[in-house]
Amino acid sequence: MKSLRLKKYNILRLIYLFLLFVLVGFSQENTHTVYFDTDLSKVTNIEENRLLSFIASLSEKNVLSIEIFGFCDDLGASSYNLSLSQRRAEEIKKILLSNLIEQEKITNVDGKGELLFKTVSASNPDRIRALNRKVELFVSFKELDVSEEEVVLVKGSSLVIENLLFLTGYSYLTPSSKKSLDVAFDKVKDLPFSFVIQGHVCCTSGQKDAIDRATKKRNLSVVRAKFVYDYFLGKGIDSKRMSFEGLGHRFPLGGRPENDRRVEILIESDF
Repeated sequence: MKSLRLKKYNILRLIYLFLLFVLVGFSQENTHTVYFDTDLSKVTNIEENRLLSFIASLSEKNVLSIEIFGFCDDLGASSYNLSLSQRRAEEIKKILLSNLIEQEKITNVDGKGELLFKTVSASNPDRIRALNRKVELFVSFKELDVSEEEVVLVKGSSLVIENLLFLTGYSYLTPSSKKSLDVAFDKVKDLPFSFVIQGHVCCTSGQKDAIDRATKKRNLSVVRAKFVYDYFLGKGIDSKRMSFEGLGHRFPLGGRPENDRRVEILIESDF
């Protein structure tokens, strides 16, 4: 049964890759990371140039919102790190505003404090801590209207939840992503099918799952799928109609990492 599901999944994955090129009307998403030196909130010249290049790439796109999240390494007191991460996020906001990004587009500027070194196993702690001194930007783009035929779900089809953004390494959604779950809920709530909620991650070695930084377990795709499952359950979908699973990095779509970092819904059988 499991191998049959995987074969079906591979066929649906090829169809989805084709639709990525054909259905250009769907909303897009993008991310960018800015790295900082120890204890500093000022952006280095190299990182500022990278950020300016990213901002320039947005100039011809219909940006809906930008969310900014600051982080620190685990050195220093928690209260200090929280303050520093907020200053880093605010510094990136200033750069965006000074480069023609409209104030109302920036919907969230939040310092998240420290990322614990122990959540990642590595022989070089300085390198890991350097990667944790950062600000992450999440950009959402406006959707264009698509026809009803393009969004109809039938038995055997698969739906990728568009614009579903999680904080890096966690199963926590960015605030603007809740509406994406609501859109997906509206599409599946009344369908006469059961379905599987499938979590995927990017950027791991081979087919392995990624580490959930909250629990330090290598099951990030599972907990992200369960997050969606629990959300649908709370909205009233019968648990008998749905299940969830994590597929790790077994089915990469290629292209941007955001394509692999996804949750999708596989319509399975009559209910």
